[in-house]
This record gives sequence, structure tokens and C-alpha cells, in this order.
Amino acid sequence: MALTIGAPALAEDEPRFCPTRPSIGGSSCTTEPGRVHVEASTLDWQRDDQSSQREDRIVTADILTRVGVGKNTEIQFDWVGYGRDRTRDKASDTVDTVTGTGDMTFAIRQHLAGAKGKAFSAGVQAFVTAATGRYPVGAGTWSTGIIVPVQYDLTEKVAIAVTGEADAAANQSGMGRHLAYSEITGLRYKFTDQVTATAELSLERDDEPDQHETMALAALSAAWRPTKVVQLDILAAAGLNPASPALRLVTGGAILF
Repeated sequence: MALTIGAPALAEDEPRFCPTRPSIGGSSCTTEPGRVHVEASTLDWQRDDQSSQREDRIVTADILTRVGVGKNTEIQFDWVGYGRDRTRDKASDTVDTVTGTGDMTFAIRQHLAGAKGKAFSAGVQAFVTAATGRYPVGAGTWSTGIIVPVQYDLTEKVAIAVTGEADAAANQSGMGRHLAYSEITGLRYKFTDQVTATAELSLERDDEPDQHETMALAALSAAWRPTKVVQLDILAAAGLNPASPALRLVTGGAILF
């Protein structure tokens, strides 16, 4: 009887380990007070192949720290430790390479609805990015935005998620901001308690003053949790129209302290 009664108690004591990565969408799950999530990309490579140029960007040591400050509230600090951007002009065959650190982002996430065992969950996250990095590794000026993630568990293994985002995004000139907004729809499948996979579709409208663009991406990611507080993951994304980056590959993981 003691063992039977104790089993549910142990389950309740399991840590709330909910990395946002590797999904390109958002999450409403927050870190428990007094605990810290650390998420990092070991390698993030993106290729943007346009008619006039080809751009390859490599980012490493992109570190996100999430700190629980309330029952349903967390603060976040994200910093890109190193980036390398290589642009080749196809007409002249000249190459321009920029290296350095990236920008720093501060965010607050609030869980609004949903609890363990409930199918529906929702939250909101506001952020501001400081231009601590050099363009094009960094944005060149500050930006801000808001993210609203919603998720519904269709079954114990299948969940659908929708993330809406609206930003005052930095202009490519490094001066001023413009409106950018997006919607990401994802379907997650839970193979086991340790292995999950997510398929996502992203549509983004970027009203850059010199060039208005609509970008479409498809992404597939997988995560493996060898322990209850460690995750390793991988993501691959492909552009679905000429305005989108052609390919992106990301590897990394997360740990809960």
C-alpha cells in the first residue's frame, strides 16, 4: 500500500522541464520558481540563395537562459556568442565576411491558461532586443515584439500548436523599425516520453521599407531526452518560396538546473 500511494507523489515531484527548442514556434510553458532552464545551439547554419547573391550564416553559442520568478512567470536572457556571415556577390564573385557576437534579447513569458493534464494551454511573451552585435550578425538597432502561443493536445501523443507574433523589427539599414508579423502552425507527435518530433509551417510578412516580402518555411525537428532534465535536439527548415532562406540546420540542447 505504501508503494502504491507513493508512486503518484513521485510523479508529481517530476521537474517541469519544457524547452522551447527545437520548435520554431513559441511555448506557454514557464520555468518553476527557483529553477533555471539553459538552452543552447551548438550549430545554427542558414543559407539564403538569391538571384544576385548567396549568403551563408553560421551561429554558435546562441544561449537562452530562462529563470522562473513566479508560479506562471519567467524572465529570459538570450545572447548570440558568435556568428559568421559570408556573402558572395554572384555578378562580381566578390566575398564579404563578417564575424562577431550577436544581439542580446530580454523577454518576459506569462502562462495564461492550462495545467498539467489539461488539453488546452496558452501564454504570452513580450521581448526587446538590444543591438549588441555587428550587422549582419546583429540587427544593427533595437527591436521589440510580442508572441502568443496556443496549444491543444488532441490525444496523449498528438498535439497541435499555433504561434502568432508581431514585431517592430529592425530595418536592414540599421536605422528605424518596421512591422513584421507571422504565424506558425505545428503538429507534434510523442513517440515515447523521451522522443518527440514536430512538423511546422511558418508564414511571415516583413514590411521592410525598401522591400516588402512574404516568407514561407517548412520545418521538421526532433528531440531526445536521455534524462528528465537533459535534452538533445535537431531541426531542419526549408524555404517554400524565393523570398525565404533556402535551408537551415540547427543542433543543440537544453538542461534544467
